[in-house]
Amino acid sequence: MNKGIWILLVIMAGAMLPIQAGLNTRMGKVLDSPSWATLISFIVGAIGMLAYVAVNREALILGSVKSAPAHLWVAGLLGAFYVTVMVLAFPRLGPALTFGLAVAGQLLISLLLDHFNLLVPHPHPINLYRILGILLIISGVVIIRKF
Repeated sequence: MNKGIWILLVIMAGAMLPIQAGLNTRMGKVLDSPSWATLISFIVGAIGMLAYVAVNREALILGSVKSAPAHLWVAGLLGAFYVTVMVLAFPRLGPALTFGLAVAGQLLISLLLDHFNLLVPHPHPINLYRILGILLIISGVVIIRKF
């Protein structure tokens, strides 16, 4: 696929996050438990992924699972933390502020990962334009919060 399609897919995936948070928040209210809502979200997601890999007939080599370094398994916990915080923050902060803050956090850590070449294939050093971009995002969050 060309880069333009990937850009569109990433925008669409990002657009799904506030919808997911809203649905998970409502599920949490129905169940009277944000934690159970998060767990159900992950179970449904796991079922969806099982269907996806079955349709695509992607093989899994058990030896590669066993050889994965322990620190890589933390990704699942990070996902659970993220979804749980979004479910809890969404009704308290509203979608715009919740996701404005989330995007600011994502960009800040992404800038550091890029600069220090952590978890990425190629480093992208911090420069004035990247810092300006982060400051603009943070300014947008402040504006959303104030008004």
